[in-house]
Amino acid sequence: MNSSTPVRVRFAPSPTGMFHVGGARSALFNWAVAKQQGGIFVLRIEDTDASRNKPEWVDGILSAMASLGITSDDPAFEGPYYQSANAGIQREAAARLHADGKAYYCDCTREDVLARTGNQQTGYDGHCRDRGLDHAAGRALRFRTPDDGETHVVDLIRGNPVFANDTLEDFVIARGDGSPVFLLANVVDDLDEHITHVIRGEEHLPNTPKQQLLWEALGATPPVWAHLPVIVNEKRQKLSKRRDKVALEDYLADGVLPAAMVNYLMLLGWAPGNDEEILPFDELVRRFRIEDVNSSSAFFDLKKLTAFNGEYIRALPPGEFKDACAPWLTAPHAPWTPEQFDQQAFDAVAPLAQTRVALLAEITDNVDFLFLDEPAIDEDSWNKAMKGDAAGLLADMRAALADAAWQAETLKETVTTVGEKHGLKLGKAQAPLRVAVTGRRIGLPLFESLEVLGRERTLARVDAAIERLAA
Repeated sequence: MNSSTPVRVRFAPSPTGMFHVGGARSALFNWAVAKQQGGIFVLRIEDTDASRNKPEWVDGILSAMASLGITSDDPAFEGPYYQSANAGIQREAAARLHADGKAYYCDCTREDVLARTGNQQTGYDGHCRDRGLDHAAGRALRFRTPDDGETHVVDLIRGNPVFANDTLEDFVIARGDGSPVFLLANVVDDLDEHITHVIRGEEHLPNTPKQQLLWEALGATPPVWAHLPVIVNEKRQKLSKRRDKVALEDYLADGVLPAAMVNYLMLLGWAPGNDEEILPFDELVRRFRIEDVNSSSAFFDLKKLTAFNGEYIRALPPGEFKDACAPWLTAPHAPWTPEQFDQQAFDAVAPLAQTRVALLAEITDNVDFLFLDEPAIDEDSWNKAMKGDAAGLLADMRAALADAAWQAETLKETVTTVGEKHGLKLGKAQAPLRVAVTGRRIGLPLFESLEVLGRERTLARVDAAIERLAA
């Protein structure tokens, strides 16, 4: 991507809901291009749908983008601009197109068009092209598309798509009340903000020849286009907020680290090469080429995202890991009270947890046994572990542990010895003890956990398990 004109890209979300991961990917690709090219990233809030827009959604967009590292503190960032503020120049552009004979007023209803064409699928038939109607309430303004020829679109991802002009209907650019529609507003805003490259989702590709014709009709050179591949779920269906988990905020609330999410989103449709995937953002930016983005759909793989996040968690300095866990150690996530929480105990097991959790939200279940008066027993774990002579095994362990030195290695040796007397290897022998003490079959290393929990609480939980088995 070489040009003497400074690169100006834009991201133009609508404030109508949570921040979609597809939007986050688009924002990051635009941001990467701006940073790499020494250009400008323009944030434009497309807020003209007053019935659906809410101020809190704008705040959500800004907050979500900040979590991705896209902030107004960076000199590459410009905005936010608001589409509603450009209503005046959008109307002026519509009036200019009409005055130049490039647009005309139309009073046809859908029913009128259907009556003439007899086909629900047929587009507008150009009925009002030469009627010379003036502006009046209820009359839409339509753009006069060329009757012949082709519109050639320069798309950095999809080659150079060609659209036959005779397949493009005379589309509406202003409603009956005079307000510009998306197609025109988008073009006028891009012109006003001097956008050179439009990088957006492929769902906008069908609009591109129409918008390019508008750019040309307004006497401007169209931008370079790049339409990103659609993001799909495991069934290869386009991600849908009605069916899939799509809000960036939801993933962050589950404990996906922002850096891991950024890294993962950058790989949805593009690869840095050399089979490398986990890379810092600066390195991803250095290698990024919008021309190398794949046009095929990109699979949003939750397992891969989780694995990425686990790698990022393990790479955190210990202090940062403990700080990152903080939200999940208090209400509403934590089932214990502030008085029950023991910071020293958490500090002791945090290094063990850091090597095991893949999402920060998992920390709660991994350490709850330390802070609850009684362990939260997972019944499936109980039923699988408490088989055979579990009561006898626990009774023997209880007797041996009562006098054992309370250190992880000694505790392991003690349980190993008891297990051998029952004909069990350590893995089988420790299962009933783990469930009795922590409530689950899977968790942090058992003997280090027992050392932190302490002798008195450990033995009390073993006694409670033996009583339950007897009952």
